[in-house]
Amino acid sequence: MKKKKKPSLMLTLSSTGLLIGGGVVAYCLFTHGKPFSRDLPVGANIIPQNALMFVSLSTDPRQWEKLREFGTKKTQAELDQNLVQLRDRFLTNNGYDFQKDIGPWVGDQVTIAILAPEANQSESKPVTTNTDATSNDQSLVIVLPIKNQEKAKSILAQPKAPKGGKWIDRTYKNIAIKETKGSLGENFSAALLDGRFLLVTDNPKSTERTIDAYESKATLVTTPGFADNFPKIATYQPFAQFYVNVPYSAKIAAASPNHRLPSQVLTQLQNNQGLAGTMTLESEGISLKGVSWLNPNSQRVLAVENNAGRMQNLVPAETLMMLSGGNLQRSWADYISTSQGNPLSPIAPEQLRNGVKSLTNLDLEQDLLSWMGGEYSLSVIPTSPKENSPANFRAALVLMVQASDRPRGEASLKQLDEVMKNQYQFQIQPGIVGGKPVVNWIGPFGTLTATHGWLDGDIAFLSVGTPITDQIVPNPNKTLASTPAFQQTVPRDLNPTNGQFFLDMESAAKNFPLPTILPNQQSLLEAIRSIGVTTAVNDSHSSRYDVFLALKKAGNPSTLPSSPASKLDKSRIPLPTTLDAPAIKVTPALTPSPAIKVTPAVTPSL
Repeated sequence: MKKKKKPSLMLTLSSTGLLIGGGVVAYCLFTHGKPFSRDLPVGANIIPQNALMFVSLSTDPRQWEKLREFGTKKTQAELDQNLVQLRDRFLTNNGYDFQKDIGPWVGDQVTIAILAPEANQSESKPVTTNTDATSNDQSLVIVLPIKNQEKAKSILAQPKAPKGGKWIDRTYKNIAIKETKGSLGENFSAALLDGRFLLVTDNPKSTERTIDAYESKATLVTTPGFADNFPKIATYQPFAQFYVNVPYSAKIAAASPNHRLPSQVLTQLQNNQGLAGTMTLESEGISLKGVSWLNPNSQRVLAVENNAGRMQNLVPAETLMMLSGGNLQRSWADYISTSQGNPLSPIAPEQLRNGVKSLTNLDLEQDLLSWMGGEYSLSVIPTSPKENSPANFRAALVLMVQASDRPRGEASLKQLDEVMKNQYQFQIQPGIVGGKPVVNWIGPFGTLTATHGWLDGDIAFLSVGTPITDQIVPNPNKTLASTPAFQQTVPRDLNPTNGQFFLDMESAAKNFPLPTILPNQQSLLEAIRSIGVTTAVNDSHSSRYDVFLALKKAGNPSTLPSSPASKLDKSRIPLPTTLDAPAIKVTPALTPSPAIKVTPAVTPSL
């Protein structure tokens, strides 16, 4: 009897490779020819490309309870009030309870998107007016994944009827659609895609646009840079994810009669393609990973220079705020490119140039920035705790910059000394601090106003305000980088970095008046302990941002109040009565990944 010959290793590997290759081909065919990353939010291959933005929120009740623990009692109450309003608007007013009607079948995340107006509408009339936008303008699209078809089938088989109305059934490209018009004039349209996604919109046309976008592959997944950049910020079980379509948002802003953008600003914004972020709830606060990317055809490109990371070791532990970057020259050039002619910029570049020229008779670029080609920082440093009582708080603004041309820098500082002496009658007094030479500016009334000098590594410093030179020269006794607050707040995953930001919000809010930018700003600031930011340039077309908000904790939240019964008499959103798979097929690869959770603007714990 002949012994069976074992297949050769080469044949075995070849057969395995053939099977794998065939599986990949089959998978691509079933997913419309393009494999998708599980790191993409649910609905990314359903929502049309011209979506202005979307947000995905977790459906996990534990995450929402965790969010409600942060802040102060006041911010906790304000958050609860907002959550109740959202719950009533999207669920209670339409006759639904999340835990009973949605929770049993919905997936780990729900995506809510805002679509831009259709092209013919945006050309024929303004997008927004002094009053509210018309119903034909921006529209809402919600994608709810179905993780339990059996439970969904039993619940959706008997949808709640709208008050004083009836459902209208129709089909579009063989997709069954249910529509209704609410008693308040709200229009809702719902359809099941592939038996696995419930699509809800506030405009029947938006339902058709969404189906068309998927069939023509004109969805967010095919937006330039979307599928390449979103995975860079993927995290395990995020609370939320968001995306902003910069070119479309810029067009909408340009068409607004109230906030019309100058043409040069619109041109600059067209170079940008997208901004995305992933939010995660940590034990001590909220973590945000962000990414922005340019249009592939952008005339502007990014310089990959990640040279920051030293300045936090040169400022003392008591530093309230520090902003650092890798190259001051380049930072200024980038600011010019994005701020020229932009009315929203904090200060116009030309205005700053003229201000420096008027005050010092020096040219900002030629006399100052020309030698500032290295890492830099701008910090607020108070006097040491022993000298600084709460009733007598004093601090200095300190600029540090690594000189790319020290001789030129020394000459520039001497010019500045002459200006202060001859034009403002300051006394220029050399001194020694910590064994290093410094120059003091003494004001007309004999008060020390500013000090400049050099640290090791050709780092120039200029301190304006209360004297703190002995805290940084020659080196701080204890650095900001060594403090628990900095280490626990400023993200460290990005390495090397292009810049960092740290703010001790508790101390800063107590001692400095801050401009009002947001409603209820004071209560929000009181909930924050500190803020940390780290940035890095990925490549010539994308940048990364890591942000952490260290928050106070208000304690275990109370149960949210139930809604008055009178609110149940509003119009209800209809749900399709069948889970039969329609003709349109949605890519399986975008079924919510167990590792990435995100969902609706209504808290599932309600």
